[in-house]
Amino acid sequence: MDSDEEERIPFRKRKEWSDIKPVPQDDGPGPVVPIAYEEDFIEAMDYFRAIFLADERSPRSLALTSEVITMNPGNYTLHQGSWSWINGVLLVWYFRRLILETLSADLHKEMSFIERIAESNSKNYQIWHHRRWAAEKLGAEVTEMELEFTEKILGLDAKNYHAWSHRQWVLQALGGWEDELQYCQQLLEDDIFNNSAWNQRYFVITRSPQLGGLQAMRDFEVDYAIEAIRVNPENESPWRYLRGLYNKGDTQSLIEDSRVSQACLDVLKNNGTCAFAWSLLLDLLCKGLKPSGGLSERVFEVAACSSSNVNLAETVCSILQRVDSMRSSYWEWRKHNLPPQIC
Repeated sequence: MDSDEEERIPFRKRKEWSDIKPVPQDDGPGPVVPIAYEEDFIEAMDYFRAIFLADERSPRSLALTSEVITMNPGNYTLHQGSWSWINGVLLVWYFRRLILETLSADLHKEMSFIERIAESNSKNYQIWHHRRWAAEKLGAEVTEMELEFTEKILGLDAKNYHAWSHRQWVLQALGGWEDELQYCQQLLEDDIFNNSAWNQRYFVITRSPQLGGLQAMRDFEVDYAIEAIRVNPENESPWRYLRGLYNKGDTQSLIEDSRVSQACLDVLKNNGTCAFAWSLLLDLLCKGLKPSGGLSERVFEVAACSSSNVNLAETVCSILQRVDSMRSSYWEWRKHNLPPQIC
């Protein structure tokens, strides 16, 4: 069938399938809630069961899997050695891979097939599993194509988890790191709230063999995150990113980097209700930050209290109970579980 406009010919009327006896789906005696499949899909699956059970890996079998997948791209995936039935639906994608291997089929054509299916099914994990299998077979020659493919999908849905996961696999397995940081930069310029792009940026600076790792990139990235925070303090992503730059157990560097605490103070000078700034300050205090005069003054000012006999960390917890009221109980718990050395 070359186009959607062509009238579909039932398998039972196709001469090339006249030797096949269809195998109906067995739902067992008295199924409680039988699925109302379309008639065409029922017939296609009946013929598929027949070739599957016969282990027929032929061009017509490959064409049949194309039809079944087009009708229902969500056919289950199957791992080798587990020849089972699930809800009466055989595992078409897996058998298609066996056929492709047996026929030594052109996997570039398979990539085009996958792309057509993905246009309207981009969140179907079976498609991405199959795409990765094909890309792995083809190797580094498809690196650019795979990065372009994921970029196309992300252009339609910037937070498509499957596309991001596939893109990260491509980078690690096939390469293509050269322009990835710039790609993240462009995504964040388009939408600074794109938490997926922030996550990818962190992935790049920590995994790229060309950038030297987190230690080499930290200084620049701290400035980058702080600038994003100053532009929009209520954007949680750069706050999380800033914390992540020190999440390898390097507590001392976090405390000693005055840019971090100063960024919190700069935000709180203009916005005393920014929960992200207060939360980071609380963690800094709990990790051993020695409060400066500016920090103490701002805490007391927002808390509307005098500085006598006041525990700074407890006061920050009280402020968080007010400015982050949905998590008031959590901040109350934090207040009662502060490290002994700061109580």
